[in-house]
Amino acid sequence: MGGERGCDMALLTPRRGGRALMSFVLASLALASAGAASAADEDAQAWAVVNATGALNDKVVVAFDSQARFSDDASRLGQLIVRPSVGWRLDSTTTASLGYAYIRSTPEGRPTTHEHRGWQQMSYRIAGDGKGVTLTGRTRLEQRWLEGRDGTGWRVRQQVRLTAPVQNGVRAVAWTEPFVGFNQTSWGQSDGLHLLRSFAGVSVPISKTVTLEPGYLHQRAYRSGPDAVTHAAAVWINLQF
Repeated sequence: MGGERGCDMALLTPRRGGRALMSFVLASLALASAGAASAADEDAQAWAVVNATGALNDKVVVAFDSQARFSDDASRLGQLIVRPSVGWRLDSTTTASLGYAYIRSTPEGRPTTHEHRGWQQMSYRIAGDGKGVTLTGRTRLEQRWLEGRDGTGWRVRQQVRLTAPVQNGVRAVAWTEPFVGFNQTSWGQSDGLHLLRSFAGVSVPISKTVTLEPGYLHQRAYRSGPDAVTHAAAVWINLQF
């Protein structure tokens, strides 16, 4: 699935780093579960993500990710995402990117939709050195269009991700990402906070170029009726070339 940015994480001892990560995990899941006492439609899903990244030169990087999301108790393919991008390294920890996304959704009992997105992104390090406890951010602005429907949906996604070393190259991972709409559309985007996604898992190196990130993903979609809550077993397959 990157200044003065934050505090000097090098001052954290492994024990303090562990506490910081645990606090972040608990806070992320607590935020994702906000409003759990209210009525919600819940679904168990399985998400598989392949993310490939490569450098064309010292400044230019290209990336491609594809996602298969299996819904309705992971019994069928509910959503497919294809997302290429190109990025420019502004410095060793900051990258600006432009990309496109195609999303095919097949909700149960409703027509299939085809969504297209343009997006612009900044990924950056907030604190840490990438080896010890490290905090990074990703700010993404999206423009969304639905085939056959009028209107452009504008929204911003702000991910904050914390990683910490465990042992033998394995790292604990936790992140949270709110989705905030700037406008409403006739085809269903709402303004304000309409989605909150959080993840807790581990990053396991398989080789110099392949890393797996399995874990638990919690998502809450805020709606005028019952919220839609997703509990997903998710795995990211990260490839470097």
